[in-house]
Amino acid sequence: MLFHLLDDPWVHASPAVEAGADSPRDGQAVPDVGAGELLLDAHRFKDLVVDLPTQKPAIFRQVLLPIVVDALGRPSDAAQWAAMFRAGKFSAEQREKLTAYFDQHHARFRLFDADDPFGQVAGLRTAKGEAKGSALLVATAATGNNVPLFSSRTEGDPPPLTPAQAARWLLHTHCWDTAAIKTGAVGDPQVKKGKTTGNPTGSLGQLGVVMPVGRTVYETLLLNIPYGPPLLSDDLPQWRRRSAEGDLEDTLSCATPAWQTRTSRGLLDVWTWQSRRIRLLPQQRPDGPWVTRVIVAAGDRLATVPDHEPHTAWIIDSAGARAKKTSTRTTAAAVARPRRHQPGKAAWRGLQALLAVDWEQSDATATRSGFHTSVLLGQLNEVRDRLPATYPLQVELTGIAYGNQSAVVEDLFFDAIPLPLTALDADGILYGCVLEAADQAEKLATAVNHLSADLRRAAGSDPIPWDKGQRPGDTLLHALDPLMRRLLAGLRQVGEDFDATERGLLAWEHKAAAETWAVAEQVLSTAAPGTFTGRTVTQGSKEHTYRLSTAERSFRRRLDDVLARRAAERKAARTAPSPEPTDGEASSLTPEG
Repeated sequence: MLFHLLDDPWVHASPAVEAGADSPRDGQAVPDVGAGELLLDAHRFKDLVVDLPTQKPAIFRQVLLPIVVDALGRPSDAAQWAAMFRAGKFSAEQREKLTAYFDQHHARFRLFDADDPFGQVAGLRTAKGEAKGSALLVATAATGNNVPLFSSRTEGDPPPLTPAQAARWLLHTHCWDTAAIKTGAVGDPQVKKGKTTGNPTGSLGQLGVVMPVGRTVYETLLLNIPYGPPLLSDDLPQWRRRSAEGDLEDTLSCATPAWQTRTSRGLLDVWTWQSRRIRLLPQQRPDGPWVTRVIVAAGDRLATVPDHEPHTAWIIDSAGARAKKTSTRTTAAAVARPRRHQPGKAAWRGLQALLAVDWEQSDATATRSGFHTSVLLGQLNEVRDRLPATYPLQVELTGIAYGNQSAVVEDLFFDAIPLPLTALDADGILYGCVLEAADQAEKLATAVNHLSADLRRAAGSDPIPWDKGQRPGDTLLHALDPLMRRLLAGLRQVGEDFDATERGLLAWEHKAAAETWAVAEQVLSTAAPGTFTGRTVTQGSKEHTYRLSTAERSFRRRLDDVLARRAAERKAARTAPSPEPTDGEASSLTPEG
């Protein structure tokens, strides 16, 4: 029963569109390839096509990226990284090194090997010889307390997985598995009463993953490899830490049921972190092997998320900010922790954190937390002068929201936004422009919410609470979403052209105003008749009168304050002198609307 991750097809990879070639048609089959072919010909593939967005960073981190770095080493500096990026594909020499690496470690990539299966522990078993259904690997399947609302299967009907599917979900489990109690494995000295408790989520479950994506798989690989000095000698991928003997603290082995809590040794170690001890139990059928039963036990635990973790942005907590949150005394040093994504909130609404490339500018204050972008986006800021200013960079954000003590998957976050390279320059034109546009969208939503609140007060009721129900500002942000993405994509093409940038922002303001008025008119159309006369409310020693006319006037003023370019253009049009009438024409004045 053989299946090999380097040789056998298991990754869906869409072909890259070559110059002059026809674009792939909708519905066109996406080929499956092995990791070996995918890496050697990475320039020929556009992207990975996955069953669930969270699989993509798992495949890159657990297999593709560590193979490239372990085989070729990482670029030593920005110049070497830029030279590799401009090459567009692996050189003949690099392909030879990759091929030699495949040959040297070929036996380590067998998925069902009896002695050393990839990413698993051979012979892993429980004291009672039990195994659970394959749904334990599949984040969208029903198992235990993790029961998706619209799941078509029950725990007693586990989905049969092909070897390719099993491989993808195996990697996903190491990265995103839920926390809490895990099955106790024979040979694990930390098992108590047949189980282990206190297990954290998989290594990526504690992050808000930020992953830059290029035009091809090759470019995406380079965009996700931080350059720097050579890696430490004990920083190895998991397939090179498979010793069955010796002291676990020395070997760092992940091939036995025993596990430990420790710090990461470096980039390769954290990428291939084995947060679980797993064994796939395939069954041979006439049409090939299928996986329906698995064992998932406790694995290594990260003592702390290391600062060399490249795929997350950071929140910087000063001592004052932590004390304000916890009401306890804290140490004076600032603490960095991963910034997680907020489900339901578009990625562009967090642009300020993604563009925070300068530690000093984004540092925490005495009472407020700061933030810093990911290592990879910070690196892109350092090399942006070596890349085309109009490079079509995409940034994908991925995360999982857990519930009930992180024991169930509650929600999944995925978003992708176009990001202009020049926006990473804090002193450049686009940096302020994209942040201004994102801030305008938030302020427009607030303006619509204020309009709704004023009208509700005028009718004698209370405003919609910020944490209950859907406010009209949420509807507006949804309507502005495609406009913001279109603006970001357009700004990628202008570089540092100030005039083109201003034209783009003015067009954005006009379209944003139209969408805002569309939502505002819905709010105004539902106003109760009593809002015309209004209502006077006493707050302390002051009286406030709320009525429809004052609410609308206040909304118009806020709209002009937020969309200053549009307001200035409209004002200039109103104050421009009328053209001199020609013979036979009479001048006329039209009242302002």
